[in-house]
Amino acid sequence: MTTTEFQVTGMTCGHCEMSVREEVEKIAGIEGIDVSAQTGRLIVTAASAVDADAVIAAVDEAGYRAVAA
Repeated sequence: MTTTEFQVTGMTCGHCEMSVREEVEKIAGIEGIDVSAQTGRLIVTAASAVDADAVIAAVDEAGYRAVAA
């Protein structure tokens, strides 16, 4: 089990969190998503290594920006 953390900018509410969650959960192998608009943190859990570029692209698709923390 691996956990990878990202810092997301631009989120302000629960709707933002939901948008990010919906895009990130489309990535194969993702088992857990913890996202907070309040802290700007996105924590992704998977059985194997997470493709950080895929997560960043998914967050971008949701309309926000992410960087690996």
